[in-house]
Amino acid sequence: MEIRTQSHRWEQRTPDWLAAGVAGFAAGAILMVLELVWSATRVGGNPWSTPHMIAAIVLGRDALQSTDFNVGIVATALAVHYLLGIILGLILGAIIAPFRFDSSMALSLLVGAVFGLAIYLINFYGLERVFPWFANMRGWAAVVAHLIFGMSAAAIYDALERPAHAS
Repeated sequence: MEIRTQSHRWEQRTPDWLAAGVAGFAAGAILMVLELVWSATRVGGNPWSTPHMIAAIVLGRDALQSTDFNVGIVATALAVHYLLGIILGLILGAIIAPFRFDSSMALSLLVGAVFGLAIYLINFYGLERVFPWFANMRGWAAVVAHLIFGMSAAAIYDALERPAHAS
């Protein structure tokens, strides 16, 4: 009986960029829905406060003056959110492929969870210095949402990765 183990050392292996971008976009959609539900269900919550905070990354602090529904604010927030999702999906694909972390769904999900946690820490403890309004969103709900983002992106990448790119 022969036992084969998969090496997870770096090797020259190109990610499936299309699958990675789609995975980031789709996981961004999942995260956005979670953020809207979370914002709306908090005591006194407003589902439009999160889009205002995201839009303020591009539009500046003026976007924070109100949390009322505004088509321009929501459109900007969606564009920023999905663009970041795609970029993060591409980064995750660039991590998964060369280390063969796509050798099993369990490993992909673990890598995605670690990636999601890293994004949470960067967003809420690193970038918070530039965008201080995100400090109010720290907490377990945001951690769980980012874990779900990373795991969703990894699972979707794993499912969409074309055979020429797979292990």
